[in-house]
Amino acid sequence: MTRRELLGFLTFYPLSPVWASGRPIRLGGPVFLKSDDPAQLAHEHRRLGYSAANCPAAQSTDTDRIREIRNAFAAENVVIAEVGAWKNMLDPDAATRKGNVAYVIERLALADAVRARCCVDIAGSYNPKYWYGMNAKNLSREFFDATVQNSRQVIDAVKPTRTRFTIEMMPWSLPDGPDSYLELIKAIDRPSFGVHLDVCNVINNPTRFYNNKAVIEECFRKLGQWVASCHAKDLAWVPEYNVHFAEVIPGRGEIDYATYLRELSKLAVDVPLMLEHLKTPEEYDEGRAYIRRVASQEGIGLA
Repeated sequence: MTRRELLGFLTFYPLSPVWASGRPIRLGGPVFLKSDDPAQLAHEHRRLGYSAANCPAAQSTDTDRIREIRNAFAAENVVIAEVGAWKNMLDPDAATRKGNVAYVIERLALADAVRARCCVDIAGSYNPKYWYGMNAKNLSREFFDATVQNSRQVIDAVKPTRTRFTIEMMPWSLPDGPDSYLELIKAIDRPSFGVHLDVCNVINNPTRFYNNKAVIEECFRKLGQWVASCHAKDLAWVPEYNVHFAEVIPGRGEIDYATYLRELSKLAVDVPLMLEHLKTPEEYDEGRAYIRRVASQEGIGLA
């Protein structure tokens, strides 16, 4: 890490004396409480054993709402892990693309105001029908250069000091692995650009599936210093005449969670691990229980 990178890192994440010996992991996920009250939502996260949360509904201009969220979640020792943007910054339609980028800028401003660990989006897609869909140009130099430009535009519009803008890796578009993400970090060249790590999204072929322990270790070895938040799910290989990896509840697939949790616990900051893409409270209960069990077996604490 260069001196500039270290200074940028410490701006967001001051180190504590316990980092070298590992740290408890902040596990989080959605709650199903029918309430818009930040205090009730924060308490429900704690009741479920979560110490990280997705940001409740808010606008970057609503200072009272933002203050309520910050105070309520801090009182329960629950960090705001992510503000999701989830818009296609590469939409083929120019007007839609412009509106989407403006939306992402607003979400990054909210993340900075609420002091979330990151604002997360995917780079987007040139697919005209599905905002996250496949397209041959999604692995092109044009795609990469446009993502650099979009990310700089979003960051420079907000100039965040308390959060990071991150791009989630995807199986069929850039960045699709640790090396392409490293290239993106260097090209964007902004201290407030970080990494969102979803290890399942990196598993896009049989070699990576069979060797996902090594893939996880590689991701943390190369990207760990920039990781702001992570997603938790699992992958199972569905028997067909072509490759089909299906997202499943943690514990029902083949992702090496012992390695995932160990690598997370080694980071210099308490990076959140957020359960996602499950359907019911019961499925989240099962996934949460599995992660807690693996953490206990590995001697890793949960915050």
